Amino acid sequence: MTFLRHRFATSSFACNRISLVLAIRFMTCSLIAISISIAMPGESSAEESNSSHRVLSYNIKRGYGNDGKTDLSRTADVISKLNPDFVGLQEVDERCNRSGNVDQAKWLGEQLDMHAAFAPFMDYDGGRYGMAILSRYPIEKTEAVELARGREPRVALAVHVALPDGNKLTLVNVHFDYIRDDAVRFEQATKVREYIESLPNPAVLLGDFNDTPDSRTLKLFQEGFLEADKPADDPFTFSADKPDREIDFLFAAPAAKWSIKEVDVIDEPIASDHRPVLAILQLQSK
Repeated sequence: MTFLRHRFATSSFACNRISLVLAIRFMTCSLIAISISIAMPGESSAEESNSSHRVLSYNIKRGYGNDGKTDLSRTADVISKLNPDFVGLQEVDERCNRSGNVDQAKWLGEQLDMHAAFAPFMDYDGGRYGMAILSRYPIEKTEAVELARGREPRVALAVHVALPDGNKLTLVNVHFDYIRDDAVRFEQATKVREYIESLPNPAVLLGDFNDTPDSRTLKLFQEGFLEADKPADDPFTFSADKPDREIDFLFAAPAAKWSIKEVDVIDEPIASDHRPVLAILQLQSK
């Protein structure tokens, strides 16, 4: 009986031990499941809060192509295929005779289903000549930041947008002076940097800088801003049909708030004398 009692006790202990192990395993699995169910939305939210944007800089030369034809629909096709969220356009006409009296920024916005903002540099040929920004999201505010005058008047165009995730973003479009002496260009760039540094929210700077990566104009932004570096084997943006210079750029500020996912210089030799530059930028969560 003692032996049987011992066997029963041992068996009972074993059963209790197995039950305990199973219970622990069940509780562990439950905790893991709870942990996963809690962690996954957090991870998803973190991913969703990192806002990714397709940003395009394109000097369109008022739709005047390397084939000698003015064809703004061709410009619209180039942009449409790249599916950008934001576009900085340089050399844009508003109702100028030379380009068929078309309000080019408005027309492109309508064709691409984007919001449009235009800033003139000067009156020209029966209309106005300047730059524009197209935005997938509504534009809350537009500013024209007056810059030092070179061979032509210049402004920087800034638009402020509210992103779907709640972040605020400012896009700053530039077309700096083009004369060989860089004094005015550097002064213009300095004013733009000061403006961006005064903003309370992240910003993207893009445009035709009319200067090269080793210039002091570019160095102003290479320090403290995040540059959208182009592919080493294909960095040139001008001229579109025989590219041999890199003068169109994109930057994001402050650098710590951004990451660069992809940068491409688009091989489009006809629609303009510049090649478009597309960057996929990711803005970190607030």
